[in-house]
Amino acid sequence: MYGEGDAQRQATVKQQRVSVMRIVLVDPSRLTVRIISALLEARGHAVEVATDGREALALLTTDPDIDTLITAIELPSLSGFELCWEARLLSTARQRPLYVIVMSSSADDARLGEALDSGADDFISKPPSANALYARLRSGERSLRNEAELIRLASIDPLTELLNRRAFFERSRQAIERASSGAPLSAIMLDIDHFKQVNDRHGHDLGDKVLRAVAREAMRVSALSGRLGGEEFAVLLEGAAATADIDLANAFRVSCAEMRFDGKDGAFGISCSFGVARWEPDTTVDQLFKRADLSLYEAKRSGRNRVVCDHGFPAGCEPAGWTSIIRSPRRAGREGGTRVECGPATPEVTYADAG
Repeated sequence: MYGEGDAQRQATVKQQRVSVMRIVLVDPSRLTVRIISALLEARGHAVEVATDGREALALLTTDPDIDTLITAIELPSLSGFELCWEARLLSTARQRPLYVIVMSSSADDARLGEALDSGADDFISKPPSANALYARLRSGERSLRNEAELIRLASIDPLTELLNRRAFFERSRQAIERASSGAPLSAIMLDIDHFKQVNDRHGHDLGDKVLRAVAREAMRVSALSGRLGGEEFAVLLEGAAATADIDLANAFRVSCAEMRFDGKDGAFGISCSFGVARWEPDTTVDQLFKRADLSLYEAKRSGRNRVVCDHGFPAGCEPAGWTSIIRSPRRAGREGGTRVECGPATPEVTYADAG
């Protein structure tokens, strides 16, 4: 008899069938590609087809939304095993979930083992039946969801839910690659002033509340925001936002200065210091954030609760006692520049030589 449990199972199966996956399908036979593509598209999946391994690898490299690879073993230019290996290296390097299914007309256990050792997640006979193909895709979908969640958990700071240090710099390097095509890019580094006193006077629970409040403001400025450690944060601005970096940083500073928290001795406020640097061609991510860090150091040294923007500290001009949180032996190596300071003592933006 058809009961409530059966209805729930049917609803679940229906939901699984309509979940769209972006799939690269690789087989040297155009007839096989057409047959399998029709099965995949009948379930609403988006399919990109290739007839050799190098073409498939190019698709995987250029389209970050592809989450599934279905490949034959016998391919020209790059074997299915080699394609699995290269695809797995790509997904690992870019922290990108990818489900790999290998097809073969042979049921040889040695080939199955080699496919799995090469990075495949599953194995299916060729040509696959519709039921077998759909079942593997449902399994792949569950695996992709779980992998995406693990990547998310490994990439965020659990207290603030911003990107953690490693993930932030990895995403920033990817942004640098995009900026190489001419898109503007700007880095903001900030530090909560006298944060140790907040913890000492009001306890770490309230200190955590302060960190979360600053993190929320960072997310409003840019989705590419991270907590680098302790009370230190970083924000990367892309596109049009990067051209308004000083205004955005100063608005962020004002928002922080307006925050109020209920402490042991009554309400109290906080302030933050900011350093800003704009990306220029041939600048690495470490060099960009080192320049922003130098500006942050200057903001702290010159009175805190201010924004300092310096587009090019001269090489070797780091102040005595300055320690960068960007662990890189390289200097920005730029000559001259412009410094902008915004703070309570300078309500309007002022300019001065960086040297």
